[in-house]
Amino acid sequence: MRLDGRRRSGNVDDRRSISGKAIGVGGGIVGLIVAGLFTLLSGGDIGDVVNNVVGQMGAGGQTSEYVETEEDARLADLTSKVLAGTEDVWTREFERQGWGRYECPKLVLFHGAVNSGCGSATSQTGPFYCSADQTVYIDLDFFKDMEQNIGGGGDFAYAYVIAHEVGHHVQYLLGTLDDAHQSMSQLPETEANKISVRLELQADYYAGVWAYRDNEMFGSIEDGDIENAINVASKIGDDYLQRKAYGREMPDSFNHGRSEQRVRWLKKGLSSGDPTAGNTFSVPYDRL
Repeated sequence: MRLDGRRRSGNVDDRRSISGKAIGVGGGIVGLIVAGLFTLLSGGDIGDVVNNVVGQMGAGGQTSEYVETEEDARLADLTSKVLAGTEDVWTREFERQGWGRYECPKLVLFHGAVNSGCGSATSQTGPFYCSADQTVYIDLDFFKDMEQNIGGGGDFAYAYVIAHEVGHHVQYLLGTLDDAHQSMSQLPETEANKISVRLELQADYYAGVWAYRDNEMFGSIEDGDIENAINVASKIGDDYLQRKAYGREMPDSFNHGRSEQRVRWLKKGLSSGDPTAGNTFSVPYDRL
């Protein structure tokens, strides 16, 4: 992914040196998230999951001073530039669509643990968006572990993860996120999960739209980039993660979508670049 000469966002809050506990369990951050089925790879209502993760950490986490490595510095730079790209793209798209002024989200870099507007969270939570403070939270170790633990990586794949979380912010600004959470709170878990799947697939679509428009504006996509992002999308579907963790699928508990669905909606956004053509709530559930 070409990012040379790109501006850095002014909306990054680097809390890595003041974050809390380090991971005290083996397997790496992504390995722990796989065990938890990537429940919060993509924002949403994080309360129950955060409480569960914090409970698992317990006394097992060990406080450690954070020291930035050369790779950390590179990933922080990439994250800031990708966030700036989402700001440029979505500012233009909101104006183009007549959606009003785009309010840029904040992005917090943390290490080990962090306090968010949605509660305390650890690296086990994975990257997430909190609508309470309109902020994306990312531990850069997640990116470093992606290739080792789920067999997918590369700068454009990392950008896809960031753009997906920003996609939830777009949903928040448009009212989609609050409407969905309101409906989910009134439904049985199985039905609420189906709404969650629609949210996540739309965020994948928005990530694809961002990539299309960012490339249009800056010529950012290089050979192999799209394949890397699609590879990651194929390995963070509920079916893939459940088979990896448990050896079987449990469709009633799906809350992010099947691998083929995540790939399909990402590719739709990548091919159209049209933010109005990704209404996952208008499609019958069995045809998503």
